[in-house]
Amino acid sequence: MSTLRVAGGRVVLPDHTVERADVLIDREEGTIREVRSVDGGDDTVDTADDTVDTAADTVDTADDTLDADGGLVVPGLVNAHTHVAMTLLRGFVEDQPLEQWLEETVWPVEAALEPADVRAGARLGVAEMIRAGVTAFSDMYFEVPETAAVVEQAGVRATLGHTAISVGKESAAAHADMERSVTVAREVDGTADGRIRATVQPHNPATVDTDVLETHVPTAREADLPLHYHTNESSREVSDVVEATGRRPIVYADDLGMLQPGDTLAHCVDVDEREIERLAERGVTVVHNPAANMKTASGIAPVAELRAAGVPVALGTDGPASNNDLDLFDEMCDAAMVAKLATGDAAALPAEAVFEMATVEGARALGIDSGRIEPGANADLAVVDTSEPKFGPGHSPVTSLVYTADGSDVRHTICDGQVLMRDRTLTTIDLSRARRDAERQARRLFDRAGVADTEPTTTVE
Repeated sequence: MSTLRVAGGRVVLPDHTVERADVLIDREEGTIREVRSVDGGDDTVDTADDTVDTAADTVDTADDTLDADGGLVVPGLVNAHTHVAMTLLRGFVEDQPLEQWLEETVWPVEAALEPADVRAGARLGVAEMIRAGVTAFSDMYFEVPETAAVVEQAGVRATLGHTAISVGKESAAAHADMERSVTVAREVDGTADGRIRATVQPHNPATVDTDVLETHVPTAREADLPLHYHTNESSREVSDVVEATGRRPIVYADDLGMLQPGDTLAHCVDVDEREIERLAERGVTVVHNPAANMKTASGIAPVAELRAAGVPVALGTDGPASNNDLDLFDEMCDAAMVAKLATGDAAALPAEAVFEMATVEGARALGIDSGRIEPGANADLAVVDTSEPKFGPGHSPVTSLVYTADGSDVRHTICDGQVLMRDRTLTTIDLSRARRDAERQARRLFDRAGVADTEPTTTVE
């Protein structure tokens, strides 16, 4: 057994208590083998194998050690909804409402996308997430094999799929796009040694034709593939669906068989009581994206009400063009703050609840055994350096993670038992090259799309 020891840190346990402990990782299995207190002596050993009686020797003879002294050891964060390759569009045309931003800015540029663009954008985005302690993400985009290749090289986990949309397409093309979503999901599911899962992705009930959904959603169900889509993101979108179908979007989606356990619905900003009840009854997960919803003035999702009704809620950044980063620590703080503002209740969404949304709830949404530090779970971890003055005196570590930390505080990132970042240096991605490639491909993309680009911030060699 090849082992990795994360040593000397304070470990955030599943019940949100914090204990100074070493975490022993089985690198071959990619799982946590032991969480061993360094304060309580040998009798505090917690191990995945009750028959092991040499835990202390095993810890002391680990093949590799990461120094977590002065840090908090946390579960790897899970970005449950994003469009990672949209790093190429970050900073291009800002301060527009959602529909204008999509229809006039984003979609015309995306029509010129080529595979090399997606690979370069995804590589930069995955590098950004690793540096911020994210070990898994759920992505909606195009040219999925390119993102899958990045995921495999980088060592993270991901749920991927091709996003199908009917807007601007003839019927045959719209059907072909949705069929492609099913085909791509079948092809990538289980790849990268099982680190990649797949979803079928109708973009939105408002942007995919009814006959397309009626034809292809059953095919996805027959293949046992979950759905991931946007819905109820703005009041205009809801009005459009009501006008077209006579039903609110979530009721309409349910009538089409689009609400089943394992499905994830991004945004759910404008939902009514009946829709919340339907979400709870069907056991689907909502992914909250507070920063993007604020930036596009779409509104604030009623997360407290959703959770109170029993709806699982995970956390996502949305795309880096509408956020404008992939930092889930920032997203945790935003989620907690806007919930207080929306409800007038300072306790509407406590820090511990938000932390769960970014870890264990996100892991459940992606169908992975991560988001918790205990024996048997996936060895997906991050070490947050709390030595900076802003963390003192440190009364409550979990609230410090939500209200104080940001991605730049992450010292180490581990996924599947492999060190992806050590002492703030990436081990699986050449960051300088990733940035140069992304800037070059962004410029080429904007040239093909026939739109003006801004000047890059670094020189492309």
